[in-house]
Amino acid sequence: MTFPAIEVSQTPESKFREYLATRPKPQRFTDQQRDLVKYIFSRHTHFDADQLLEDLKIAQLNISRATVYRTLSKLVDAGLLRRIELNGRMCYEHDYGYPQHDHLVCESCHKMIEFLTPELDEMLRQVSAQHQFQMTGHTLIIRGTCIECNRARGAKRKLDRI
Repeated sequence: MTFPAIEVSQTPESKFREYLATRPKPQRFTDQQRDLVKYIFSRHTHFDADQLLEDLKIAQLNISRATVYRTLSKLVDAGLLRRIELNGRMCYEHDYGYPQHDHLVCESCHKMIEFLTPELDEMLRQVSAQHQFQMTGHTLIIRGTCIECNRARGAKRKLDRI
């Protein structure tokens, strides 16, 4: 599922540039970082660093492995990307310009399904208020088996009974 983007006041590139400039020790916004930010935000997908490096090679963008890892960490710190740990690997998704949402993850094929549930958001706000807790966000990952893998498993079980 793809969610409609939320209107934001800055592009991801300008927000990241601002983040780098306002750090305790201001940092340059390099051409490699600019290309990386543009590439990441040109499509809405979940990805890990190795997959991103492969995609960058295919796109013929020459960005070093070290720059990718350092920039991903800074993009998370800047609030542009969200880090999600799945099956021992670190995945990333857009956090800036997209609504808060949650995930269903298939343990067989590793497909990730995004969903929005306003009732869940309201319940979390109520629980936070009840405990006088200032909520800044949440991450919910529901693990299980997707419909395609359930169908395949069901078909295999029928064959086992013959």
